[in-house]
Amino acid sequence: MEKLYLASKYFGITLNTSQLEQYKLYRDELISWNSLFNLTAIVSSEAIELYHFADSLSVIPALDPAILEGTPEVVDIGTGAGFPGIPLKIALPNINLTLVDSTQKKLRFVEHVSQKLGFKNVTTVAGRAEDLSHDPRYRHRYHLALSRAVAKLPTLAELCLPFCKVNGLFIAYKKGDISEEVESSRRALNILGANLKDIVPVTFPELADSRLLVVIEKVALTPSKYPRRPGMPLKNPL
Repeated sequence: MEKLYLASKYFGITLNTSQLEQYKLYRDELISWNSLFNLTAIVSSEAIELYHFADSLSVIPALDPAILEGTPEVVDIGTGAGFPGIPLKIALPNINLTLVDSTQKKLRFVEHVSQKLGFKNVTTVAGRAEDLSHDPRYRHRYHLALSRAVAKLPTLAELCLPFCKVNGLFIAYKKGDISEEVESSRRALNILGANLKDIVPVTFPELADSRLLVVIEKVALTPSKYPRRPGMPLKNPL
């Protein structure tokens, strides 16, 4: 876990021995379950450490101190095998974490590994973001929404921003030249009650391959009609 330890220090936190052991357990469980359920294409120990764990933690420099020091409500939308939510929960055990995915087998793994890691204040929710963010239990609830899902920003914004409180943040993990994507998202952000706050490059040397964090601030309640019915945000982006 040397690379992960170095990455965490680079991102502004120092992992202790207990946390590093949690990452090892998570890695080993992921490798074991992946042979049966095809949870990830990244399968070597070193690649998991770098491209799943360290990449998940790369968001830390973009977070407000209140999130790092308090007990914020955080939602990971399209969590898959738990990224970025579970690596962040290990590093920041104070967060109250909700992990959302529409695939039951992935959530079974996430529930299993959360139990093995001894987590408290972690909830898994099965379903599509288009439906769940209309549920009053989740709508306008979270200080921070995160997604590593592969979709364009206008689509991600419609799926994720309804989960956020006013003054909360939605952060999308991105890679490559996203200038056109950012420009095309401005109309969607305006409709959904949000502003582009920042685009933060990931500069840790072994992850410095055009990785970016798009930081979006919620400035008003999202109109009740959004998100639209399942499939529409992807098929016909705002």
